[in-house]
Amino acid sequence: MSTSPEANTDHASARRARWFWIALAVVIFVTVVGVLSSAEDTVDVSKSKTPPLPPLVSTETVSVGSETIEVSAFAEVRPRWSAELRAAISGRVTSVRNSALAGELVAAGDTLLTIEDSRYMAQKAEAELALKQADLALWQAKNANLVARKDYQRSGRRAPNDLALKLPQLDIAQSAVASARARLITSKRQLNDATVVAPFAGFVTKRFVSPGQSVSVGDRLVKLVDSTTYELDLELSRANWDLLQKPISGRSAKVTDHNGKIIARARIRQGGGFLDETTRQYKVFLHIQGEEARNVLSGDFVRVLLPGTTVAAALNVPASALTQEGHVWYVDDRDRLQRMTPKVFFRRQDRAVIAAPAGHDIWRIAVTPLASFLPGKRVRAHIGGG
Repeated sequence: MSTSPEANTDHASARRARWFWIALAVVIFVTVVGVLSSAEDTVDVSKSKTPPLPPLVSTETVSVGSETIEVSAFAEVRPRWSAELRAAISGRVTSVRNSALAGELVAAGDTLLTIEDSRYMAQKAEAELALKQADLALWQAKNANLVARKDYQRSGRRAPNDLALKLPQLDIAQSAVASARARLITSKRQLNDATVVAPFAGFVTKRFVSPGQSVSVGDRLVKLVDSTTYELDLELSRANWDLLQKPISGRSAKVTDHNGKIIARARIRQGGGFLDETTRQYKVFLHIQGEEARNVLSGDFVRVLLPGTTVAAALNVPASALTQEGHVWYVDDRDRLQRMTPKVFFRRQDRAVIAAPAGHDIWRIAVTPLASFLPGKRVRAHIGGG
C-alpha cells in the first residue's frame, strides 16, 4: 500500500518530538547530579589513634557473709471452721434475725433464727410428766422391796427367790426412770434446737431460708465461716525442706501480701509427717489466730516466709542481678565480665541471697545484666548500682 506525503510528514514530526523530550530529560538528570555533587558535605573526618573506652557497667560491691535463710511458699488463707448449719428439727421458720443475713459478723452463741416450737414444748411437758410417773413407780417399787425384806427378816425365813423380794419390779422401775429421763433430755434438746445459734464466731456467707418457710430435718439454714482462726497449708520441695530450722513445730512464720508487706505472723502447727500423694512434696500446716487474724481475709492468696538455717558463706545481691537463666554476672579483678550460676537460697522483695563461690570475699555484681554481655569482655565498673 502506498503512503501519502501527509502521513510521512506526521511520522517525522513525531520522531523529532520524541527525541526532543529524551534530550531534555538527559539534560535535567545531568543538572540534578551536578547540583547534588556540589552540595556534598566535604567536612574532613579526623582520625584518632585513641581506642574507644570500654562500656560502662553498673555494679554493686557485695561482701561474703552469713545469712539466715527464709524459705518462701504460697498458700491460700482458709478458715479453720466452715459449716452449713442445718435444721435439727422440722417446723416453720418464725423469725430470721439480722445476724443471719449474708455478710454479718456474729459471735459464738448469737441467735440467727427460730423455728416454731409449740410441738416440742408439748413433748417436753409429756416427758417431764412421764419422768415424774416413773419416779413414783420407782418409789413404790423400792417401798415394796423394803416391806418384803422386813417381812422375811421378822419371820426368820429366807426369801425363796428375787420375785418374793419384788426385785424384778424394782429393776423395771429403775429402767423406766432412766428411759423417761433420756426422753426428757431429748425433748429439751429438740426444744433448744428450735433456736438456731452460731456455734463459733465468724461471718455468715449465705442464707438459705426466709420467715414463714417450712423446713425439715437436714435442710440448710445458713453458712458460717470462722473469723478468729485461719489455716494455711504449704507444700515444699525436699531441697527447701532441708533448709528449714528443725524442729519446725511451734515456730513463727511471716505472712506477706502481694506487695511483700508483712500482714501477720503464723504459727507452725505441724509439718513433714508425710508427702503429698500427688506432688510428692512436704506438707507444712500453719494457723493464724487472735489479733494476727484481723489483717487476714479468708480466701486470700499470701506468701509465707518460713524460718530457715543460717548459711555461713552467702551473697546478698540485687534481685535484678539474676537473669532468667539463673546466671549472675560480675566484674573480676582485671575489669572483665564473668558469669556464674549460683544456688539461690531465697528472695526477699528486691534482694536475693545466693551461695557465695569460693575464691573471693568481695564481689562486684552487675546490677542489670544485658543480653550483649560476653565472658571476658573488658568493661568499666561503675560502683554503686546507679
